[in-house]
Amino acid sequence: MRRSRLVVFVSSVLLALGTALTGAASAQGSQLASTGGYVALGDSYSSGVGAGSYLSSSGDCKRSTKAYPYLWNAAHAPASFTFAACSGARTGDVLASQLGGLSSSTGLVSITVGGNDAGFADVMTTCVTSSDSGCLSRIDTARAYVDSTLPGKLDGVYSAIRSKAPNARVVVIGYPRFYRLGALCLGLSETKRSAINGAADYLDAAVARRAAAHGFVFGDVRTPFGGHEICSGSSWLHSLDLLNIGESYHPTASGQSGGYLPVLTGTA
Repeated sequence: MRRSRLVVFVSSVLLALGTALTGAASAQGSQLASTGGYVALGDSYSSGVGAGSYLSSSGDCKRSTKAYPYLWNAAHAPASFTFAACSGARTGDVLASQLGGLSSSTGLVSITVGGNDAGFADVMTTCVTSSDSGCLSRIDTARAYVDSTLPGKLDGVYSAIRSKAPNARVVVIGYPRFYRLGALCLGLSETKRSAINGAADYLDAAVARRAAAHGFVFGDVRTPFGGHEICSGSSWLHSLDLLNIGESYHPTASGQSGGYLPVLTGTA
């Protein structure tokens, strides 16, 4: 067999093997959840802020029946379902109030966390209300926090999850890029939009590294959200809404079902 054909053959075998292993792992995670239960942790991106249809019992946590954890539960009927994600949650909040549903029988855990620790709301407020240089300066501060402090906070959360749910498949899900670049769009300048997207990438990379260090799966939502950013004409994200500030820059119901849910389904 000629070398070029050998390389192609080996690559094909490795690709097939990788696909098979990924599928097997996903099936195993779903099976674990069906027998041991599913626990959804994290911040507003997991509780479903922006998707509407909030559970009255969830109060200010704004847990939505259109959020990806609720949708996954409805589709897969795990042995139990604990929806603990809460709007505004930081890593410390997860540790303090969201881990009660975890146990040695938990089969699947999902979580989004880190954005609020890094100052998500303040970054967006600064970028909306200040100059390009002010926005970039605030993003630089957030990036420095992501480098210096966030990894330790994520480690604390991930270690606690593994300690309380030693047999669970844990899926750590990231954040989307907010803006479609190069499109005619009112509001923030292209400079600001590009910097905000870069900050999302920077945060996702940091979260993915810490997830991998703990043996967890990272679910990347940037690909499914591609073409559905703000300024795309088919956005799955709310832009600035002065009448409902809390839902600004959060996924819509379509973002939850078309962006987040497939990522959890494909990795769980």
